[in-house]
Amino acid sequence: MNTRTQNMMMQSVDPIFFCGFEIFGRVQGVKLRKQTQDLATLSQVRGWVMNTDEGTVKGELEGPLSKVNELKFWLLNFGSPGSVIERAKFTPTREINSHTFRRFSIRYRPTPANKNVD
Repeated sequence: MNTRTQNMMMQSVDPIFFCGFEIFGRVQGVKLRKQTQDLATLSQVRGWVMNTDEGTVKGELEGPLSKVNELKFWLLNFGSPGSVIERAKFTPTREINSHTFRRFSIRYRPTPANKNVD
């Protein structure tokens, strides 16, 4: 194999796609974040998921288009067994140059500091 062929093979990396999401319904306290993380990790999709103060679940996905689309489909149509998905909003899926995240994680809202009232 010549150097040119090796360089072409090294450059032929699958494109990476990004999408944000917000899931509405009975989606908190039903293991949706954990199962989203498990499925994303299994699918080699990176990003994050978290509960919001509004009772929704938000996150971001990045990975091969087919895998991102599989997760979007699962979030919209299935979710965790205890969840009731009423609707889902997704940002437009777009190609990105490189990964932003090293893995898929669950994020937690910061807890407000105790305010001492004098």
